[in-house]
Amino acid sequence: DTLFADLKKERDPDKARELSNQIRMEWQDSGSATVNLLMQWADKAISDNKQPAALDILDQVIALAPNYVEGWNRRATLHYTMGNYRKSMADINRVLSIEPRHFGALAGMAAILGASGKDELAMRAWEQFLDIYPADRKAQEQLGELAEKLAGSKT
Repeated sequence: DTLFADLKKERDPDKARELSNQIRMEWQDSGSATVNLLMQWADKAISDNKQPAALDILDQVIALAPNYVEGWNRRATLHYTMGNYRKSMADINRVLSIEPRHFGALAGMAAILGASGKDELAMRAWEQFLDIYPADRKAQEQLGELAEKLAGSKT
């Protein structure tokens, strides 16, 4: 909670990135040596371009630790990279039900909504992201582009 409070107040993008990395490190530790090892295997399978194997491993992670937010998030990311947006969105929703401040999941949601032409919903996702992580330049740019696009479409 302290890290999130600091992230919300931090205006320096570099210091904010350090805080966001600390938060990510907290999310990555499942508290289980078995689950942490499975996550390493999933990462290796992903880097070796073995997505089906990675999905199987992540399914095991989720079965073993259903409240481990990063298991769901990693699987959401994998589904996204494989073009399975519906499955990715389902996993993102699960991530956000466990940790509503998961800015990575919100960015994924915004990307999927934007790619699906749901610009107003994508804009809301970016606004939620920036409410948690206001110093993220990329998110600021995405929000600005969507706001301009939507303003242009209303004239």
